[in-house]
Amino acid sequence: MSALASDERRALARAVALAERARHRTAPNPAVGCVLLRDGTIVGEGATQPPGGRHAEAEALATAGDRAVGATACITLEPCAHVGRTPPCAPALADAGVRRVVYAHEDPHVPAAGGAAHLRSRGVEVVGPDGVGEVMHGAVAVQLEGFLRVATTGRPHVTLKLAQTADGSLHAEGRRWITSEAARTSVHRWRATVDAVLVGSGTVLADDPRLDVRHVPVPRQPRPVVLDRRLRTPADAALVARAALVLTCEDAPHDRRRALEQAGAQVVAVGARDGDWLGAALRELAGHDVRSVLAEPGRTLAEALLTADLVDRVVLHVALDGPGPGRRAVSAGPDRHLVTERAGGAGPDLVLHLRPSQEQPARGDR
Repeated sequence: MSALASDERRALARAVALAERARHRTAPNPAVGCVLLRDGTIVGEGATQPPGGRHAEAEALATAGDRAVGATACITLEPCAHVGRTPPCAPALADAGVRRVVYAHEDPHVPAAGGAAHLRSRGVEVVGPDGVGEVMHGAVAVQLEGFLRVATTGRPHVTLKLAQTADGSLHAEGRRWITSEAARTSVHRWRATVDAVLVGSGTVLADDPRLDVRHVPVPRQPRPVVLDRRLRTPADAALVARAALVLTCEDAPHDRRRALEQAGAQVVAVGARDGDWLGAALRELAGHDVRSVLAEPGRTLAEALLTADLVDRVVLHVALDGPGPGRRAVSAGPDRHLVTERAGGAGPDLVLHLRPSQEQPARGDR
């Protein structure tokens, strides 16, 4: 395996930066960056365009033109080898005369996989994740977390957002908000990065949320999603007017379904296999071009998602302006626990990023 040259490492870092700019604008396609190098000079670069537009490799080849002959392509994701909305990228790179391809993460999506093998069969030198290093591979994995989760499990990547008081309550007596304005603004930044914001029907009935992004710029609004087995969502709920996707059971009342659809919602009945309705509902979301979800539910749905192992990350906002021993409001379930990955703050509030894990917890993570 050929080691990466210093200019290739810099080009791959540039490709990661290009992909980051395109992130959250390309779903259901992954946000990918590509940089073409020839004789140590960048001759072309590009990132994935919104659906229907060109992939990163095609963008870079278009800017490079004839200078792609003999170049090295540094790409965040393995080039695809299938025909989708656009032509396959691996053959395009070989046809353009690219002599070497470096990519940071393999493509687990079965229809698109095989790009590296195709390139090698065309005589192109290929360096994959083992050659680029763990740091670069990990950075790209974070960028692609929604795409990778759908490709490997069939469901979107789920971030569970919770706000609690210092004593572990999810409700603040006598006031509307648990956390500060700074913390609430940070939630809108989270919403701006996902394809959908999800709640249960209980939250809709209690709060009538819009689930939109405010206070921060956003390329496009996330779609509101309601998990509502009995179709309790009112037709005049604020998120219904935003074309909410309401997932319900197959035996849900037909009259309530019609009322929601007439008011602007999309209602989809989800059949459960082996009683796994929550898992089936999340897999249904993947079929609606949802690759990443921010869940903002109440305690019941939050605990159900955690217990069913359907949460990839927990973002816990803790208001520290009251008494209490600092216990967490929810747990990961009987066989799992929450590991603190990093901690920060938003105004006066503590913000914890937690990961569900089956490993033996350290004392501070119990």
